[in-house]
Amino acid sequence: MKLFGTDGLRGQAGEFPLDAPSLRRIGQSIGKHSIRAGGCVIVGGDTRESTPWLIAELAAAAQSEGAKIAHAGTMTTPGIAELVLGLGASAGISVSASHNPWRDNGIKIFGSDGRKWPGEWEEELEQVLLSEHEQQEPMRSLEDLAVPEVDRKLAEMYLQRLAQRAPAPLKGLHVVIDAGNGAAFELGPAAFTRAGARVTPVYADPNGRNINEGCGALHPASMAASTRERGATFGVAYDGDADRSIFADERGRILDGDDVLWIVATDWKRKGALPSAGVVGTVMSNYGLEAAFEREGIPFARAAVGDRNVARLMEERGAALGGETSGHILLRDSPAGDGIATSLLLAEIIMEGGQPLSSLATLSKVPQILRNVRVDRRQPLEEIPGLVQAIARAKESLDHRGRVYLRYSGTEPLLRILVEGFDASLVERLAQELETAARAGLS
Repeated sequence: MKLFGTDGLRGQAGEFPLDAPSLRRIGQSIGKHSIRAGGCVIVGGDTRESTPWLIAELAAAAQSEGAKIAHAGTMTTPGIAELVLGLGASAGISVSASHNPWRDNGIKIFGSDGRKWPGEWEEELEQVLLSEHEQQEPMRSLEDLAVPEVDRKLAEMYLQRLAQRAPAPLKGLHVVIDAGNGAAFELGPAAFTRAGARVTPVYADPNGRNINEGCGALHPASMAASTRERGATFGVAYDGDADRSIFADERGRILDGDDVLWIVATDWKRKGALPSAGVVGTVMSNYGLEAAFEREGIPFARAAVGDRNVARLMEERGAALGGETSGHILLRDSPAGDGIATSLLLAEIIMEGGQPLSSLATLSKVPQILRNVRVDRRQPLEEIPGLVQAIARAKESLDHRGRVYLRYSGTEPLLRILVEGFDASLVERLAQELETAARAGLS
């Protein structure tokens, strides 16, 4: 049983591993690590109704080990990482389940360098949680917990750090911001307003249960339509903790992380600012992006899915730009990947070039289909009856003019099936055949 996925630990609040005893062990472990590095822990999270309870349990446990707590309140996940760096803190805890439904929640832990905890620390904590797992106890009410007081200065510090990344004034620019009823519902509009842009916020009225509900980075269609109808310069949709950003150009065409990597990389190349190491994507990046970079003479490397893997390969290669198709973009000076920072960067490129976003988004993608199959267990793919044969048939049909890639999600109980190639009808048929084989083999 593996608790930590590609992006932290997730589950339902009150149930293992997000039950009270587990939260206390997690908080104590973070507290112990933080004492070795100075003792201050930044906490904050998204707008789910369970978030304050998780923060209270984690903070109390960390304090029991001698750690000092700085509570940022409603804060994006990358905002927690930025505050760790800004305050020279020893650790950061973001309570969020990112793009998951409201009933889920999660924990992402940052070290003093603003990066996710090393895998070996997570594995060590995971073993403690699994070995000491006991009968769950009822969730305590917030009235019975000593909830840390929110320090309003922390949000201001984060906004100031964002402003340093957007030196160009954005006057005359109109942005539609879909906050997904999540952590960026105030911070996203505030960052753009301070930069001089006109902002139309949508889905910025969280009630604890509407986070990501038909909105945000996973559901950007409404944002895209609003961008087109309002004549905005561009639109952006964040997920629940705002580390992802999905865009729409002025015509309402939706742009994903591959489009953003293309726009930023070609802009930096034109300015002579793109390091020779090029760009890092993932195994899920569209083949069209790889082919386009090859034509431009821009090196491109693929990492395993997950921002930690992208960041690691960027560091190994000396790359300054990387990201995922899902909209999680990493810059060398933003170790956690920040959706608001990414959208400010895109706004700056638009303002400097004086061209509409549609004229910059010239990436030509090959047909790609991603299917998700819900699973009860992560059975090795080679052990699923019929699936190995279906994969072999699909690869033979593509004849080296496309890709087949299957993996289990690191954050949800899903088997992801990706097929891409130049023939759209063939890609559709192969994706259906693989999904059918997977469902039959896992039933």
